[in-house]
Amino acid sequence: MMETPQRDPCESVKSVSSPILPATRSCFVCGTANPLGLQIGFRIAGQAAESHFSFRPEFSGFRDTVHGGVISTVLDEIMVWAIGIESGKFVYCAELTVRFLRPTPTKTAVVARGEVTENKRNRLFVARGELRNEAGDLLAEATGKYLPVPDAVTDAVLEDFQDGIPPFFQKNLR
Repeated sequence: MMETPQRDPCESVKSVSSPILPATRSCFVCGTANPLGLQIGFRIAGQAAESHFSFRPEFSGFRDTVHGGVISTVLDEIMVWAIGIESGKFVYCAELTVRFLRPTPTKTAVVARGEVTENKRNRLFVARGELRNEAGDLLAEATGKYLPVPDAVTDAVLEDFQDGIPPFFQKNLR
């Protein structure tokens, strides 16, 4: 079996001129110190969050097809980042609905994009996310409802960022 080479988690977004979002250490999706994680890099795309990447073969459900739970996780993460960009808030997922429209092959370039569709006075956020292949075909889409992370947890979240706190979160620190 061929070994997957280690790669820079942000390599897919470095060539794009939009600001790269910082990674955390432990997150399953963006965590740079999580050897079992996806290690996906994200960037700001206007008021949205976006990532260009490919899924490694070890995230397969059926052979050469990405597991639906992993796709759901990426869509959740892209919506969380979109809410952070728009509101400056850390959030938890309260409800997630995913529609799988086409199988997503491993080792194929994809684009994940998330955006906020509603902000209910910073108490509840509604977002949408999508996963497309390079040809623009919609592979999966999601909607989610998110609640702010309690202040008591915020310090632990902030400590996990590898390269400092993103500027859009700084405005909401106590």
